[in-house]
Amino acid sequence: MSPTTTLVINEIYHSIQGESTWAGLPCVFVRLTACNLRCSYCDTSYAFYEGKKTGLPEVQEKILSFNCSLVEITGGEPLLQKNVLELMGNLCEAGKTVLIETSGSIDISPIDPRVHIIMDLKCPSSGESAKNLYANIAFLAKKDELKFVIGSREDYEWAREQIDFWKLPDKVGTILFSPIFGKIDPKEIVEWILADDLPVRFQLQLHKFIWPPNQKGV
Repeated sequence: MSPTTTLVINEIYHSIQGESTWAGLPCVFVRLTACNLRCSYCDTSYAFYEGKKTGLPEVQEKILSFNCSLVEITGGEPLLQKNVLELMGNLCEAGKTVLIETSGSIDISPIDPRVHIIMDLKCPSSGESAKNLYANIAFLAKKDELKFVIGSREDYEWAREQIDFWKLPDKVGTILFSPIFGKIDPKEIVEWILADDLPVRFQLQLHKFIWPPNQKGV
């Protein structure tokens, strides 16, 4: 690891994992700066530009100081910074369980196979569904998770079509349906899932019910 290797870091903090099959577990979050998308419902727009260039050794020291077994790399879009690949590999070597949340618009093939990928397919109401890189689906494994953020019936039906077309239950261990907070009644999505007997896992953003929805560092 070169001492000149850096990442632009928005924040590093210790909290409870709020989403995915890892929800409820203590987790260290590493939020990287910058994103190539502008989703209509984005709740971390402060990470588009705010950040500090930090040496990789310092980043790793901060993460390891929490003595927490679970680490999530997020953003923004973390894969925009190529040095994140080295960070994730080093964390795996240190014995950490590493998650990455990615929008699905950037090539995921270089990610260390030990890392658990949580990847979006952007629904129509995001305004960014044209940016989905469907070639990424081939690189997902059963340990990985695929997320649809849903704000309307159109989003739901689109997601249902993708599940069928790409045979997603054969590709990943978990398909997540997550409502856009404050835009759609979660009960509606649950009713649709049950009516269609979809092989998905419904989730809420746990942290938004524990703390104020716009609070940073949680």
